[in-house]
Formats: sequence, C-alpha cells, structure tokens
Amino acid sequence: MTSFKKFLIDSNKVGYAGGEEKKWIKEADGSTTIPFEKGEWKSHDNFFGGEPYGGRTIVFYRGEPYWLMVYYGRVGDKVETDSVYGILRNALKQMPEDYPFRGPKEYKEKEFIYKNNWQGEVDKFSGEERIFQNGKPVYKANYVGGLVDQKKGI
Repeated sequence: MTSFKKFLIDSNKVGYAGGEEKKWIKEADGSTTIPFEKGEWKSHDNFFGGEPYGGRTIVFYRGEPYWLMVYYGRVGDKVETDSVYGILRNALKQMPEDYPFRGPKEYKEKEFIYKNNWQGEVDKFSGEERIFQNGKPVYKANYVGGLVDQKKGI
C-alpha cells in the first residue's frame, strides 16, 4: 500500500493541483483527462468543469483497475471562481501522505480557509471539502472512493 499511496501523491503533484495544463487532454465529449504514469501504476483523472464540476480518478496497477475516486463540487453563487480554485489547488498540493485523497484537514492562505473532513482509509473512504473566505462558505465538494476489482465477480 505504501507504493500506491506514493503514486497518488506523485500523480496529484502533476495533476490538477500541479496545474500543468499543457499535458491535459481535451476529450471529444467535452471532458478533460489528466493522465499520469509511473512504473507499473497509471492514472486517469477525467472531469467535466467549469462550474460546477465533477469527475473521477481511476488508478490502474499492471493494466488492471485498482482504485477509484469520484468527486463533485462547486463555487458559491456570486463568488469569483479563479481565486477559490487557486486556493483549492494550493490545498491539494498539501495532500497528506497517509490519506492521499484530496487536501489536508485544514489549509489557510490569506483570507481563505480550506477544510477537509473524511472518513475511512485509502481502501474505502468518503469526504467533504469546503473553502471559506473571511468566514463565509464559498466552495464545497464531496468525494467517495476506494479499491475496486479486488475480487472476481460479474
């Protein structure tokens, strides 16, 4: 599990949080995919957005699906999105090593506070992240995920 968690952190650094948009792929369906590969691990972060946004991240190990996270979020009405998403990216860069799903429990920058509350471990989890500006809620997202395809079934 340690190499997997390290992979999630590495992929996060070059993904949305890293902001290397020139490596992103604009899909025919209007979504965007952020691919990452390292050793036997590979991930695709695919999302629709703008505002609000939603997507999923899938991690493959040796070509087989291993882990998945889905997420949906939005910035509040009449809130300037660029500054909020700048804070979100900075918070995501602080991803905890033991809980590499989104950002840390709390991150502060200027008049913004990012808060992330989750339950579970990397194999099965859910959570909610919020951003407050001067104490007022301006952003909220929910996410859920965990290991997939660990037993053969239908």
